[in-house]
Amino acid sequence: MGIFDRFKKTQHEPEASQEKKAMLVTKAVEGSVSMQKRATSDVIVRPLVTEKSAILSSVNTYIFVVTKNANRIAVRSAIKQMYGITPVRVNIQNVSGKWVRFGRSQGKRSDWKKALVTLPKGKTINVYEGV
Repeated sequence: MGIFDRFKKTQHEPEASQEKKAMLVTKAVEGSVSMQKRATSDVIVRPLVTEKSAILSSVNTYIFVVTKNANRIAVRSAIKQMYGITPVRVNIQNVSGKWVRFGRSQGKRSDWKKALVTLPKGKTINVYEGV
């Protein structure tokens, strides 16, 4: 009868399944909290310094290269943590890498993501410090 003991339900299984459900819920909550409280270095890679970004900075819009898994909420909290200013608007764009060729070998540059951060009127940040 030892073979059929596997199929018998014991009284302790419902408690175990409830504990498993509770653990899954807590892990999901911890995951969402850790996503919001990530370090700024995990979200913002560097400011994007181009002619277009310099022109946009005169209208309080700054452009940053961010990680591929970053979202608007994470970028907003990272900007607030780094510069102490809460952005008015955060727009995110996925940029596909260009196809490149060196002689006979072909390849593709990595895809990346950029964030356009708009600050309130009168607030500025110094992005071009170390450039």
